[in-house]
Amino acid sequence: MSDFEPRTLAFVLFACFVAVSFLLCILAATDSDDPSEFYIGTGALGPMQNGLAIAGDYISAATVLSTTGTIAIAGFDGVLITMSTVVSILVFMLVMAGPLCGRGRYTLGDVLSERLSERPARIGTAVLVLVVTMPLLTVQLNGAGDMMSLLIGIPGTASVTGCTIFIGSLMVCYAALGGMKGTGFIQILKTVILLGAFILLAVLVIKRFDWNPADLFGAAADKSGYGDAFWESGRQFGDSATGKLEVISIQLTLAVGAACLPHITMRLHPIRGARAARAATTWAVGAVAALGGLIVIVGAGATAIVGLPALRAADPTGTNSLLLLTRALDPEAEAAHRSLLFTLVACAVVVTTLAAVAGLTLAAAASLAHDVLAKVVLPERLTPARELAAARAAIVCVGVVAVSVAMVTQHWNRQILISFTFTAAASALLPVLLYGTMWRGFTVTGMRWAMYGGLGLTFLTIVFSPAVSGGALAVFPDRDFHWFPLRNPGLITIPVGFLLGWAGSRLGGRTQPQDPSPPGAQGEDAKISRHGRTDRSATGRVRAARREGGGLA
Repeated sequence: MSDFEPRTLAFVLFACFVAVSFLLCILAATDSDDPSEFYIGTGALGPMQNGLAIAGDYISAATVLSTTGTIAIAGFDGVLITMSTVVSILVFMLVMAGPLCGRGRYTLGDVLSERLSERPARIGTAVLVLVVTMPLLTVQLNGAGDMMSLLIGIPGTASVTGCTIFIGSLMVCYAALGGMKGTGFIQILKTVILLGAFILLAVLVIKRFDWNPADLFGAAADKSGYGDAFWESGRQFGDSATGKLEVISIQLTLAVGAACLPHITMRLHPIRGARAARAATTWAVGAVAALGGLIVIVGAGATAIVGLPALRAADPTGTNSLLLLTRALDPEAEAAHRSLLFTLVACAVVVTTLAAVAGLTLAAAASLAHDVLAKVVLPERLTPARELAAARAAIVCVGVVAVSVAMVTQHWNRQILISFTFTAAASALLPVLLYGTMWRGFTVTGMRWAMYGGLGLTFLTIVFSPAVSGGALAVFPDRDFHWFPLRNPGLITIPVGFLLGWAGSRLGGRTQPQDPSPPGAQGEDAKISRHGRTDRSATGRVRAARREGGGLA
């Protein structure tokens, strides 16, 4: 096969996806000035569509490439990461679906401001959403630029930069034009394409071993050099006590961190009712579990067919394992040319990245426009049309900043940014969400302690961990200033985040949460002023007196 044919196919496939995506966004675009049409799409998607869209938000290109690579390099430790991803979406279904679905909310700031003082709740949530989403958005854009440059066959830093800008421009257009409904359609399309690509790869891998999975995993163990120990824990970080704690920390962080990422929880707001939420998340669990099983087969196939030494020589982290496998599965392709299979899989990865960054951008922009601008800076002064315009302007701003940061961090170790995102979400955002929706004693002080304390501790422990210095794969491999032993600090920072939320609520003053009794109500009797005092109308004074155990003021 000539080099012209795969390259032409790459352009055709990618152009088709872009055209179909734009068509879906145009069909989903709102022609009204109602922000709810843009933020939640008025619940237009059905349970299956919502489920596939949630699965699409869960599955990023970074997850696909890094998880496949970890299985190929570390065996059973990679399988544990895949299992943690599936557990995470189960946590999402069982814990998050009830408190977050429906009730006309747009953002996490809407959820917390129902029970806490509005100004600190919205500002704090907006800060946390930006801090959590921007590193992951940067990683996705960097990966998309690299993959697209590889796909079109133009090497070099300038090509990667140009591809990153192009992907960022598409990301802004999708999010600004389609809103929640449009990005949902793109996520559904992405999920179907990615599942199709991995089904094809898994079939080709198992076919190599006479349709016998046992032979596949046995061959992977033999080609790894570890024998049967390849399918035992300890290959990624060693058998020491620190290595075992590292594995546990990563599993915990993935299991609970992914369940509260803002662009994923945002998918629950349009769903009306617990039954619809359960149906949607059931579809999401099925799609993620199916892809997880396929990733295990493909990762084992990379080790069995390519061999562990060749995988490590290409990339010590294993990120390129998926692409190396696609080339090895087509032995008739000339070494100098890309195979048809490689083109198909690379295009699927680029599509996956593009869909993921659109969802992240929408979540970050919604928090800026709705929580900060519409509710704090200009409360009650923005018309619906102006808020909609502000949301689209925020999308452009987020996109410009994300692309700029992606170009600056083009050669950074991306694993540390991924680790920071999930650990920060699990240590700061998860405690605030669970306490804020399930504990009546949670206060603004507790929110601040959990939010800023968990975030600060995460940053501190990662900066002084082996992921930044003191290791061959660290950000600064030639320097060593680490004192924290774990690359992923979630084992410490997650329980500390919950403890800070509890301690701040108990010890940080007598500020009371709002009365959550009428769901979604934000009237005068349910509000707390920014100074922590209840705004007492006639009904509010009665309720406040009952809570405080005293008479009427």
